[in-house]
Amino acid sequence: GARDMYRAYRDMREANFKNSDKYFHARGNYDAARRGPGGAWAARVISDARELWQDRVSGRGAEDTRADQEANRWGRNGGDPNRYRPKGLPSKY
Repeated sequence: GARDMYRAYRDMREANFKNSDKYFHARGNYDAARRGPGGAWAARVISDARELWQDRVSGRGAEDTRADQEANRWGRNGGDPNRYRPKGLPSKY
């Protein structure tokens, strides 16, 4: 699960595509959760830690954190990450 989360993060950084972060949040959680309970646990722990840091340290705000967590839960619960896919994001991702 942790590897799936890292892969989604790496792809998000590589893509550097406007308004794509929610897609990568959902995709990382989706991929990790598909590995079973351990993957879902890893996704939740990593997502929660990242959002806690973001909310407290980065100054991006509570609304952005809430939206990220919504995408995290969507993917972790088996929702299609493409719900958050921005138009024009290369098919490689």
